[in-house]
Amino acid sequence: MILETLTITVYTLSVLLIFAFSLCQLNLLFNYLSASKRSYEREDLEFDEASPLPTVTIQLPIYNEKYVVQRLLDNIASLDYPRDKLEVQVLDDSTDSSIESTRLHIAQLQKTGLDIQHHTRCNREGFKAGALKEGLKSAKGEFIAIFDADFLPAANWLKLTLPYFKDPKIGVVQTRWAHLNKDYSLLTKVQAFALDAHFTLEQVGRNSKGHFINFNGTAGVWRKQCIEDAGNWEGDTLTEDLDLSYRAQLKQWKFKYLEQVETPAELPVAISAARSQQFRWNKGGAENFQKMRDKLFAAEHLPLRTKWHGLFHLLSSSMFLNVLIVALLSVPMLYMKNEYAHLHVYFYVMSFFVISTVIFFVCYWYMFKQMYGGGIRKFCQYIGMFFTFFSIAMGFSLHNSIAVIQGHLGKRSEFIRTPKFNVSELKEAWKDNVYLKSSLSKTVIAEGLLMLYFAFGLYSAFVVGDAGGDFGLFPFHLMLFCGFGFVFFKSIFSRG
Repeated sequence: MILETLTITVYTLSVLLIFAFSLCQLNLLFNYLSASKRSYEREDLEFDEASPLPTVTIQLPIYNEKYVVQRLLDNIASLDYPRDKLEVQVLDDSTDSSIESTRLHIAQLQKTGLDIQHHTRCNREGFKAGALKEGLKSAKGEFIAIFDADFLPAANWLKLTLPYFKDPKIGVVQTRWAHLNKDYSLLTKVQAFALDAHFTLEQVGRNSKGHFINFNGTAGVWRKQCIEDAGNWEGDTLTEDLDLSYRAQLKQWKFKYLEQVETPAELPVAISAARSQQFRWNKGGAENFQKMRDKLFAAEHLPLRTKWHGLFHLLSSSMFLNVLIVALLSVPMLYMKNEYAHLHVYFYVMSFFVISTVIFFVCYWYMFKQMYGGGIRKFCQYIGMFFTFFSIAMGFSLHNSIAVIQGHLGKRSEFIRTPKFNVSELKEAWKDNVYLKSSLSKTVIAEGLLMLYFAFGLYSAFVVGDAGGDFGLFPFHLMLFCGFGFVFFKSIFSRG
């Protein structure tokens, strides 16, 4: 009975943690709905001597971006902002031939009168954080706008964001990511679905009540004073943006999130690129939980609710580990449930996972309706999209759990950038992208074995017990089988 008790205990704790996280999401939904009833009026910058436009430095951290860097530079050069108030820093850590083509393109833009400089380093110390910190030393701007290589802000982007800095307590203005290639494939649709939930439900839900949010690494503006006051960029985690965000808010700087201002970007089209991005984000989240949790709860000026939301914000990536634990233990739990009648009372905990799924379903529906509209037809589309997303997210749970465990254990790893492709239609080729790696990892093989494991779980539903089977976990195992199958076969047959 020791093994059975241990299994039930670990399973129960994981289910309850997921349930607690879902309750936080439900609270964010209430916050989001409350915020959507209020209108936020944008202050207009006054173009006069009494309120002159501030000087802005745009930082473009790039690393081996031969496919998108020219598009990026041309887009930034087209921003509608006085040239005498604008500085562009191209923070180029590239190690390939793109560094020369970038230099030549910058030289052409300099001839137009744009103050754009090409900054290179002899090493990648601190990775992106190190490049941003190095550029900040010579930045002329009072405000620092940051864009990753695949982001394409609108011409009036600075004029839509800078007015909010009239409040001297505002340290960051973050805009919502939009997607240049959302409909490229099922993989990009699922990524867009997840990001849309973050950039509506979570960012608005937290920001509207004064809880901590995060600068998303790009498509936002910092007050330079805020960066310096918070201790500047640090490269000891893989999500330097989340790290600096929490340090700034602990210093009582305010963040402003603009849901209505979109900044389009490219979603990874290769599963290897999505993997590297997911690994970095999830490991960095765990690293920041270890780095920030004590500081968060020691902050006397923060209300308990803000600390609670901050805790689950930092733990959000760890939910993948809990999902994996619940998934792995669900098959033995199925057999135990039908083998030991006296333990039936302990299996009511399974209902908490069902309730959590329902909560996620409701929360994401409001996000989907806000983005794409309501009605029966849209709701039917949403049902299919939600369960596709849920299945594939669980299919990534092993990969992401490895990242989370490494993050909690403090294992250091290199900042692996996400390859960009500059594609938007399925017919466009990307498989010859020089930045893709075609090697097959041990994780992919394990994902294939998990697909077979959950196929066994499906079979088990028909044979357990004496009453013709038990199909309570059949939908769960079906989604796990499909999710791990998708990730496995996509990784095998899609190069990279």
